[in-house]
This record gives sequence, C-alpha cells and structure tokens, in this order.
Amino acid sequence: MAAMPTWLRSACLWLVCAGTLPAAKNLSIYFIDVEGGQATLFVAPGGESMLVDTGWTGNNHRDALRIAAAAKNAGVKKIDYLVITHYHADHVGGVYQLAEKFPIVTFVDHGASTETGKPAEILFNEYSAVRSKGHHIEVKPGDTLPLKNLEVKILSAGGEVLETALPGAGEPNPACAGTSRPAEDKTENGRSVGMLITFGDFRVLDMGDLTQDREYPLVCPDNKVGTVDLFLVSHHGTASSDSVPFVRAIAPRVAIVNNGAHKGGSAEVWQTVRDTRSLIDLWQLHYALDADKQHNSPDTFIANLDAECEGKWIKVTAEKDGNFTVVNQRNKFEKTYTKK
Repeated sequence: MAAMPTWLRSACLWLVCAGTLPAAKNLSIYFIDVEGGQATLFVAPGGESMLVDTGWTGNNHRDALRIAAAAKNAGVKKIDYLVITHYHADHVGGVYQLAEKFPIVTFVDHGASTETGKPAEILFNEYSAVRSKGHHIEVKPGDTLPLKNLEVKILSAGGEVLETALPGAGEPNPACAGTSRPAEDKTENGRSVGMLITFGDFRVLDMGDLTQDREYPLVCPDNKVGTVDLFLVSHHGTASSDSVPFVRAIAPRVAIVNNGAHKGGSAEVWQTVRDTRSLIDLWQLHYALDADKQHNSPDTFIANLDAECEGKWIKVTAEKDGNFTVVNQRNKFEKTYTKK
C-alpha cells in the first residue's frame, strides 16, 4: 500500500486536533442591527446559544440573514434557546424566516398574548405554529433558564416583576425620592420578559421593551436588581422606558442602544443614560437621525451611520473576571473595560 502523502497526514492531524480543541472560555454577545427591533445573540462558553428576539419579517429576509451572519461568525449552527420578550412585530415578526435557517430547540416566552385585533392575532398565531415544533418554557419572575455556564435570571414576565431582591441587592434607591409609579401600560411592552445574564463577575441586563410602570417596583423604594456592567437600553431608547430611578439604580458601566435610524434613540433617554455617574460609554446600533448630534454618541461608537446601511453589529466579549471588550463591526474600533 502506498504511503500517505505528507500533506494528507498533516490535514488529518489538523482535523483530529481541531476536534479536541478546548471550547471558548468567554461569553460572546452580538447586538444585531434589525433596524430598531431586537435580535441579540448570546454564545456561552462551550457553545450553547441563546437568541433574544428575531427582528422583523419581510424585507427580503433581511433580519433572518443578519442573524444568520452573526451566528456564522460565532460558529453557531442552531439556536438552543429562543427568548421572545413580547409579541410585537419588531421582536417576534422574523421567527418564521429564522426557523427556515436554523433549528430552534427551545422557545421561551411569557405565555399568551394580551393584545387583540387581527394583526396581533396573526402575529401570535404564526409564532405559535413555529413554537409547536420545539420545546416550550413559559417563564415567570424568579425563574432561571437552564443554560450551561451562564445564569439567566428572569426579572419580569407577563406584567409581573421580581418581588424579592437578588443576592447582594436590596439597598434603598435615592433616585426614587419624589417619584411615584407611572400609570399601567396595557400593551405587550409592559409584559416583556426581562433578564439578568450573569457570567462570573460580569452582569448584563436585557429588559426587552419593559415600560416605566414595571421598572418602578424593581428599583423603588429599594433596588432589587443591583448594579450591572452592561445594559441594553430598554425599548430601543424610547422614553416610555428607561426612567431615571431605574437607570441610576442599575448603574451600568457601558450601555448599548439597539435603535434604528428613525426608531428609538430619543434625546431624552440618551441624556438619562449618559448622565448616569457610573457610565463610561454609550454605544448605538444606529445614528439617531431624529435627534441632534449632541444626543448621539461619537461616530466611533455607532455601528451604522446612515439610514440605508449594511446592518453592522456590535460584539461584546466578556471574561469571567468581569472584564469585557466591545467591538464595532463597521470600523473595527474596540475598547476594553476593566472591572474595578
């Protein structure tokens, strides 16, 4: 039998070694531009994936393709957990098109939709049809999702919020002085699934589109959440969310706004987040064209500058010690934040 060529032996050795390479030790997060909706991909050490929301439907499969591109970059071939924060078109609309591209193992949501009318019913029924093909978890505040190497704690769901302070939290919140709970929001926004994701000493908060009336009991009069390293600004930076007591209580070091060119990114919310003493930097998925330059971050920190764009993402790589690096895909600018 002829001897195996050197190049073939080398290729076989590479394949064997590649199969035994250690899994990634860090948490990767992709904040994907879906034009003012949400699609946030978490890839845990070991490769398990969690996607939060699916963006819009239509647009020649634009959002599903953008999610697929981020997943490919991360080496993700299936979605282990798909969390649907609430049933609005910019969050759940793309689920059918996404399911054509990836197996989705487990669907996570707050239960039935409360909004009525034909568009809302069609949206929920389409989601339910896709959900029926996988496992389903209906969550409530206090639940923990069973991801490996990550703690995913549910803080809000179905209009209810966490009643007991998390370990290390529970301090009085001075920012609540002189405030009162806003009127109840009766839309799906107020029923958003909100989560605190913890990886070692790194904490990231994603509350979907949770409104100020549900934020209030989470942080007033006492802060039940504690502080976080990274905050995905709620509701794309819309003023019905992101109250001063809430943002000051969680005291993020870095914030990211998943706004669109003409959706979210309000000057009021931008200023509220920017004025938080703990904040080092505020990143944006889009330049907010309806706000002035003084209420947009420097271009370096913005993934997409024009209304017509290529949909660049912002990627975060977090270490277990709490240090993390943020990278802007558009200009390759990156910045590392060190845990104090």
